[in-house]
Amino acid sequence: MATTSLQSLHQSLFHHQHQHHNSFTSTPDSSLFLKPITIPTKLLSNLSSSSISTTSSPITPTTSSSSSSLDVIARHLEASDFRQADEETRRLLIALAGDAAQKRGYVFFSEVQFIAAADLQAIDRLWRLHSSDRFGYSVQRRIWEKSRRDFTRFFIRVGWMKRLDTEVEQYTYRSFPNEFIWDLEDDTPQGHLPLTNALRGTQLLASILTHPAFEEEESLEEEEEEGEGGDKDVEKETPKPLSSRRTFKPDYSF
Repeated sequence: MATTSLQSLHQSLFHHQHQHHNSFTSTPDSSLFLKPITIPTKLLSNLSSSSISTTSSPITPTTSSSSSSLDVIARHLEASDFRQADEETRRLLIALAGDAAQKRGYVFFSEVQFIAAADLQAIDRLWRLHSSDRFGYSVQRRIWEKSRRDFTRFFIRVGWMKRLDTEVEQYTYRSFPNEFIWDLEDDTPQGHLPLTNALRGTQLLASILTHPAFEEEESLEEEEEEGEGGDKDVEKETPKPLSSRRTFKPDYSF
């Protein structure tokens, strides 16, 4: 499948921006996400917020005309309208994934590989630039790596799950969109935005977080941490399988 460039997507992006797409996939069955999830107290003590150290760099999309496509996202971010910026980010990624993704209205995880690294980096750096390095895919990747790529831990750390008011430590998935946080406040979890419909399929988010676009930046961050004496925030506990934690496991299949 040929990579779709941003230059050829300008008109289609504005065509899609008036259509209502709340996620990469079709709206999930809410019944899948209403059951609580139990997290051991020992695990919760290790889920402190991580310090994200990223280096800002100029936005460099694949073509000189790609800025027109990114301007839609940039304008919303500059106005701190993170909800609309999130919607536009979805639409752009759908367009970048190719014709098949545009026709169906969402992205398959296997299509992420066809998105150019420069395009993902440009989107990511816009989010980082307008959030003081609090939001963005590279920020999420860093938190995911610190969580040993355990999505349950990751969801809690970025605030995609909320704690229930029960005697036992229990968490459940937030309801989209009203229960997500659309403002950048001091207590807004790092990596909370942009959203990806990982509550239905973690393979899609994993494909974005492991895209080569973010490997170079992660290597630079690791070198900086080594120079400062190593990363002290990496969790020491070996993650247990979800089944051994007696957690509710949603349907992650496509």
